[in-house]
Amino acid sequence: MHPRQASAARVTPGSRFIDPDVLARIGDLELIARTVVEGFISGLHRSPFLGFSLDFAEHRPYMPGDDIRRIDWRLFARTDRFYVREYEAETNASVFFALDVSRSMDFGSRNITKLDYGRFLAASLSYMSAEQRDRVGFASFDSDVIDRVPPSARHRHLVLHSIDRSRPGGAGELARPLAKIGESLTRRGIVVLISDLYDEPDRVMDAVNRLRSKGNDIAVFHILDPAELRFPFETPSSFEDLETGEQVPVTPEVMHEEYLEMIGEHTRELTREMLRNEVDYALFDTSKPLDHALFHFLSHRAKRIRGR
Repeated sequence: MHPRQASAARVTPGSRFIDPDVLARIGDLELIARTVVEGFISGLHRSPFLGFSLDFAEHRPYMPGDDIRRIDWRLFARTDRFYVREYEAETNASVFFALDVSRSMDFGSRNITKLDYGRFLAASLSYMSAEQRDRVGFASFDSDVIDRVPPSARHRHLVLHSIDRSRPGGAGELARPLAKIGESLTRRGIVVLISDLYDEPDRVMDAVNRLRSKGNDIAVFHILDPAELRFPFETPSSFEDLETGEQVPVTPEVMHEEYLEMIGEHTRELTREMLRNEVDYALFDTSKPLDHALFHFLSHRAKRIRGR
């Protein structure tokens, strides 16, 4: 990735190293992942959310009957609450990341495309998972699976290398590649789908449910550019459908309200359907720092493991 000029975006203290415009200037994806994760964890230790330590071991509230030798007394000193530290054997998981690299992911109205953001996110989450000694795996796809690394505790560098070489592909499809990915997973675990979900909600849900065929727990990270969320265009022009290449003439002042209602209904319907199907869903704007995404994933993972 070539260095890019970062905009002078205002960011909150502690998240300046995970602002996507800043990350877009770094060429080394593993360095990006390490910078994001270490900055994020350091921020957690300076915040009220002190349920995690630097080695990423899980904690849960103390319950009557728990062995008091497992109480984390350092955490008690900082929070005045009792937390039990779980052993690594209780917290290891299999985590597989599926990244959409179809043509529509190559859109970006700022210094970063949706695919850039997805790559940064997949790299950071896989790095964080590997630091927790999870088995990590990865696949990129458009209308088919392009690259795949099976989950393993030893595959951190293979996963990061595969993410790093991910480039925009062809027209996208969710059903076929996600079905292949679901069939290839031999161990139950967490599957994280990173995509702009460029399809009708019912077709998206049908494809996502194919990942659940073997009891996998699914998290869907919906990636959209701020221009797709807010439609800031003012000048009449032709818009290109990145999936089909079709040119569509658009008059923004006519389309603005209609478009916002359409994208709003699309995300609302996805939210309803994901909730109904017990799929963890979150929408992310590529102009926002990655800390929200990391905290969302970490919370989801902790809930999933406690519920095993």
